[in-house]
Amino acid sequence: MKIPVVNTVPVTLVLGGAASGKSRFAQELAERQPGSLLYVATARAGDAEMAERIARHRRARGDRWRTLEAPMDLTVVVPAAVGHGAVLVDCVTLWLTNLLLAGENEGEVWPAVEGFLSVLAGLPAPIFLVSNEVGQGIVPEHALARTFRDLAGQVNQRLAARADHVWLVTAGLPLQLK
Repeated sequence: MKIPVVNTVPVTLVLGGAASGKSRFAQELAERQPGSLLYVATARAGDAEMAERIARHRRARGDRWRTLEAPMDLTVVVPAAVGHGAVLVDCVTLWLTNLLLAGENEGEVWPAVEGFLSVLAGLPAPIFLVSNEVGQGIVPEHALARTFRDLAGQVNQRLAARADHVWLVTAGLPLQLK
């Protein structure tokens, strides 16, 4: 009987609220790794402000970074990560938003989530996942917002369970949870 090889490449989840400093912190963690770095972008430039935001973030990353745009399918991370010292996915909650707005209901999103979780074991480089902590506010008024909040919370829990390290960033201050 062949014993499966367990991947020892670390998975790090960085959580925080909007503008908490979570992306900057995750980038700093990734930049501690040697070699070239892969930035997996899930955002879409739907308007001029978002396009400028994306351009500003790209300029801030520097020459070590290569960018892969993956707004819908995060399983592309594994083949794209080959040859890189680390991978940064920014961000999980934007990816979930893209899936929901593409007309998929919560039940249809889970296969994509499970697919991404399954490929984490095959990564050739450490991965840093950025996600919003959305469960600390009031109950949203609209059904789609409640679905998103619940989905994001459940996905964050699944990622945290799988991750080797989990950080929470608030006001630019990181706190290691795991």
